[in-house]
This record gives sequence, C-alpha cells and structure tokens, in this order.
Amino acid sequence: MADQPTLNTGSHDLPVTPALEAFMAGQWAATPLPADERVPGYAYFPARRTKLAAAFPGERLLVPAGQLKVRSNDCDYRFRPNSAYAHLTGLTGEEQVGHVLVIEPDGEPVLYLRPRSDRSGGSAEFYRDRRYGEFWVGRRADLAEAAQLTGLRTAHLDDLPKLFTGSVRTRVLAGVDPVLDALAGRPAEQHTLLDGQFAAAVSELRLIKDAWEVEQLQLSVDHTTAGFEDVVRALPAALRHHRGERWLEGAFNHRARAEGNGTGYETIVASGAHACVLHWIRNDGPLDPSKLLLLDAGVETDTLYTADITRTLPLSGTFTSAQRDVYELVLAAQSAGIDTLRPGASFREFHRAGMRVIAEGLAEWGLLPVSAEEALRDDSGLYRRYTLCGSGHMLGLDVHDCAKARAETYLDGVLEEGMVLTVEPGLYLQPDDLTLPPELRGIGVRIEDDLVITADGARLMSSALPREVDAIESWMGDLLG
Repeated sequence: MADQPTLNTGSHDLPVTPALEAFMAGQWAATPLPADERVPGYAYFPARRTKLAAAFPGERLLVPAGQLKVRSNDCDYRFRPNSAYAHLTGLTGEEQVGHVLVIEPDGEPVLYLRPRSDRSGGSAEFYRDRRYGEFWVGRRADLAEAAQLTGLRTAHLDDLPKLFTGSVRTRVLAGVDPVLDALAGRPAEQHTLLDGQFAAAVSELRLIKDAWEVEQLQLSVDHTTAGFEDVVRALPAALRHHRGERWLEGAFNHRARAEGNGTGYETIVASGAHACVLHWIRNDGPLDPSKLLLLDAGVETDTLYTADITRTLPLSGTFTSAQRDVYELVLAAQSAGIDTLRPGASFREFHRAGMRVIAEGLAEWGLLPVSAEEALRDDSGLYRRYTLCGSGHMLGLDVHDCAKARAETYLDGVLEEGMVLTVEPGLYLQPDDLTLPPELRGIGVRIEDDLVITADGARLMSSALPREVDAIESWMGDLLG
C-alpha cells in the first residue's frame, strides 16, 4: 500500500550474504498463539461496529490504526493506535501500524493487516526490517491469529487498494493515516469521502461507556491514585534535586509504565508559579517547600483508557493561610459543579455552577471591578482573567474524549447514564498580575476528579484521593512518615 522499499534497513546494517540468507530461512519452531486468546473486552466490540455501520447504511467505512511518525532520523516515536480503531477492534498494540478496519456496505467488518512474516518463504523481513521485522520490534499476528483474537474476517494489507477501484460510496476517517488519505484522495476516487461527518460519528459512538469501559477507566483511576502516592513519597528526594519537577514526573511515569501502557497525556508537574501555566509540561523547575505543587496526570491502561486527575499539594505538607483560601474557593467551585451531575442535566451546567462560585469568591476578595453577576454575563466574563479554561470534558480512550462529536450531542447536549467526565475548576493567579495582592500572586490551584454518570447522579471514581485541606495534609503526612 505504501511506496516503501522492500525492507527498512539502517545505514549501518551489515550486508546479508547468500549463505546467511539461506541459513536464516529454515529450522524455526512453530510459535502459535494460545487457541483461547482474545482481545480484552472481546464481547463488547461487535455491537459498536454494528451501530456504526447502521449510521451509514450501504457505505464502506475505513478506520485506520495510523502510521509511525519519525522522531529523529531513523528513530520513530512509540506507536499507539488511533482511538477509534482501538474502540472498534480491541487491538491496542504497537504492532498495529498501518492496519485498517473496513466495514463493508453489508455491515461485515474486515481487518486489513500486515501479517507476520513467513520465515520459510524466502522473506528476510523478520530479521532485516527495522520497522516491521519481528527480531527488531516483536511479533505480529498472522491472518488466522488476528481473526482468532478479534472475531473479524482478515485480509492482507496489500489488498486494500482494490477497495478504491469500484463505485461503492466509501468514507475514510481522515487525518489518521497519510498513506490511506493519499490513496483515498486520488482524483479518480470521486466516490470516496474524507469528511467530518464520519469523524463525528466515531466520536459520538464513545459518548456513553459500556460496563467494560467503565471498569477499564476505574482501573486507570486506581493506578493513577497509586502514582500520586508515589509522587508524595518521592518529595524529599525531589526537593533536594535542582530539577525537582522532573524527579516527580519520573516517579509518576514509572508507575504508569509499570502498571499500564504509559501516561495518557504528558504529565504536568508544576510548582510555584508554573502552576499558573495551564499546560505546563516542561517540568524543569526546582521545588520550593514554601510553594504549592500542581500535579495533573493519568495512567493509560494497556487497553488505552486513561484517567485524568489533578491535585494541588503543599510542598511543605501544610497549606499557608493564603494557599488555603485559594484552595478552598476552588474546592467549593468543584463541589458545586459535581452536585449538578445527573442524567438529563445540561453538560455545561457543572461549569456554570463552578464559575458562579469562583466569581462570587473573587468579588468578595475585591478582585473584580464589577459585581459577580455582571462578571458572569455572557458579554463580560471578567472573572476569566483568573480562571481561563473550561471546567471539564469527556474522558475515555482520549484524555479529551469524543472531541469530534457534534455540539448538539456533547457540549450543548445533556448528560446520560454511562458518560464519564472530569470536573476541574481552577484559579491561576499570575505572578505578574498587578490586580492581585502580593500574597496571592503566583498561586495556581486546580482540583480535578473523574466521575461516571449513574442512574440517579454521579459516582466519584477518584474518591480514594483526598480533596479537602485537612485530609490532604493528613494523607501527605502518613505517606511521608
């Protein structure tokens, strides 16, 4: 399918002699997968594919896993399959490079993949190809094994271009696989659509999580909780290091790799005024024990579901008076937002409830030039000088899950049982903001939790991590001994 050399060899690889090639071609033992091996959550995937097919009757749908991306020269970034592909196949491994799920017009799903090299068939790929060879990057499934794992009919990836030779209306999830986009976008393929409607459909398919997905998200939350505990235990060493933020990043990321696929997004370890940078991922600063630490992190499970939790902690183990005031205002805003969560509530309601608390608190502190009511008006929003971003989002395979969903189904929609989301208000009091008294400048606080909507409200999935000031100080004290 791709215009690539037969083998991806390196500039410093040694040539292979005919004698070595002949010697490598035989005497390999069979290593089949266990006959009962299936992708985790195997039983849940057919219904997802059926629902997607029903949204586009009579059309062919292509959902790619994606391609490798070069980090530098001949080194690639670690590969993670596209979330839509993982959601519909259950295949989450690094060996899924270039693979494509096809749903035919009659609704039958077919998995197009690059099968495992035949070691006795004269191919040198398994020991010579740095990108795809088994000796270099690990084992792939053959066609029969992939069918066993997923319950899907399988076909060789080389046969995929044939799908574009007919007149069947075909939709491609664009922007994931540049090779597939180029193939689908050829001038002759006027029946092929690279449009946003398909992207919206696969996003909306993930808005409501099934029971297995909620279990995976809870597992991610539990691992993330352990990672936050690791960070607190690492504080004494980190405080002594000239890049204490990175020391703590390493502590959390160690847990993420040990328990799951890694982190669900770049870990934010922001001490002092760095906490006022909403997406601080440089993590290169020292730690000042008189300041706060904002930790925003999530473990991604092997099935690619991620948590997204933030805690703001006093590096000394005890909040100062000013730190406590800011923290408790943010906590009150978060609690007000959480209290609105229930089936039928507007998605935006928890943000509005939290921002009302924030605006009223800022007005009480004398920081707003207008009343809280006026600051909250749509044509004003002055309170946002101190809390710029939204207060939460859907959560799942992506940290900002379902991002391509239509506004009427997500941002302007209502909550339904099975949705999983974050609630994360914050205050970011910039160190150079002259509207603030000196004691408040440089304080950044965000509190973020993960919740699943239930039949009568919402369940706090991250309840094992304390939220209240006294509970945080006690928790830190216990972990630090």
